[in-house]
Amino acid sequence: MRNLTLLTDFYELTMMYGYFKQGKTNQVATFDVFFRPFEESNFCIAAGLQQAAEYLRDIRFGEEEREYLRSTGAFDEEFLQWLKDFRFTGSVKAVPEGTVVFPYEPIMTVTAPICEAQLVEAALLNILNFQTLIATKARRICHAAAPASVLEFGLRRAQAPDASLYGARAAVIGGCSSTSNVLCAKMFHLPPKGTHAHSWVMSFPTELDAFMAYADTYPDNCLLLVDTYDTLKSGVPNAIKVFDYLKGKGHKPVGIRLDSGDLAYLSKEARKMLDAAGHSDCKIFASSDIDEYVLAALKEQNAAIDIYGVGTKLITSHTTPSLGGVYKLANLNVEGRDYPKMKISDNPVKMTNPGKKQVYRIFDKNTDKALADLICLEDEVIEENAPLTITHPVDRWKSKVLTDFYVRPLLQPVFDKGKMLLKEQSVYDLQDNCKRSLDGFWEEYKRLAQPHAYKVDLSDKLYELKDALIKRERSVR
Repeated sequence: MRNLTLLTDFYELTMMYGYFKQGKTNQVATFDVFFRPFEESNFCIAAGLQQAAEYLRDIRFGEEEREYLRSTGAFDEEFLQWLKDFRFTGSVKAVPEGTVVFPYEPIMTVTAPICEAQLVEAALLNILNFQTLIATKARRICHAAAPASVLEFGLRRAQAPDASLYGARAAVIGGCSSTSNVLCAKMFHLPPKGTHAHSWVMSFPTELDAFMAYADTYPDNCLLLVDTYDTLKSGVPNAIKVFDYLKGKGHKPVGIRLDSGDLAYLSKEARKMLDAAGHSDCKIFASSDIDEYVLAALKEQNAAIDIYGVGTKLITSHTTPSLGGVYKLANLNVEGRDYPKMKISDNPVKMTNPGKKQVYRIFDKNTDKALADLICLEDEVIEENAPLTITHPVDRWKSKVLTDFYVRPLLQPVFDKGKMLLKEQSVYDLQDNCKRSLDGFWEEYKRLAQPHAYKVDLSDKLYELKDALIKRERSVR
């Protein structure tokens, strides 16, 4: 396995060195990972936790890493020798992969000696931001495609190998049934999927020859790409001839794939032709630059498509290519005393919430649907047998009293004093987590266009702490 310890921004290391030289190494910092709102989706699907935890577990400054840092001239020998025994010894809580999460609520908290907590910022954001972004895009695409299933086809358009591997993993968490990426399938125990390309058809004298050869090679898994020359005049009629041949030998053909043209029109016409020929059980698979917006349009036109292959616009999250995840200091413990910290800005979007926190999801007892999320301080307890007033995080005059509810804490232990607690789950188990989490929300919150705003509120205790810190800062300016 690669050593990712130097997968960090240089200023993380220079700050570590500064903490070391200033005698701050025993101070314990708590950082929150959260994301800011973005236009395309009102919520995200948390992903990447397994890889984030493995990164924390494996941090080592070996001889090669220390020699490189020595070559920069930025660090003295005392610090480099101190790094020799450096390990992550902190505690981490995080939202399980596949969980629906909303802007501003922590999806991970890291509590560790300040040098450790500072070092890991960039790598954790790199891992969590990307996989969460792709899982979220996959959720939107699969939602738009339903009841048709979606395969992840993005390998050749991903931004480098790691993006293709971990992007495909995240896509399956978000709802894709599998991937075409063989290495990803091997790594994460997924069934690789795929048929043939246009080059297969063009390598034979005729399209029919190509289809027959493929059918002879894969008689029980024959899905034919029919748009190499002319979909309706050549491709589908030749596929029907091959399917008749296969059925005559006792095999069951799978179907056809469309990869260009007007997918709505071609799929409906192809469906008529297949049905008329007695192949109503054959599936129609479609690819070709598809995303959730194309899928919504195809559904409006009653496209006869059973399975989609989605590549470029999924693996790159084409319409929103980055997630605004950040890593912010929330608490500093010095000699056993906690000092809540927050960033104060003239831009409200840049303001952070102070203190060590927990996030509670509140569910209606009668429907098991989520009513709101409440960001609290870590030591707060919500009484489920008493009415609960939740209040808007900014406009405190907006409030609602909840009764007949139960709560679930979202942040779960991942590390305790350097020991990794997280148990690896299969990607399909994580996909099931995602389905269960989504099932806990009404459809109004999940629609693609103009979803209903979900309440993510601050407890009174957290709000009062935040307000006190703002007032204190203003008084000393």
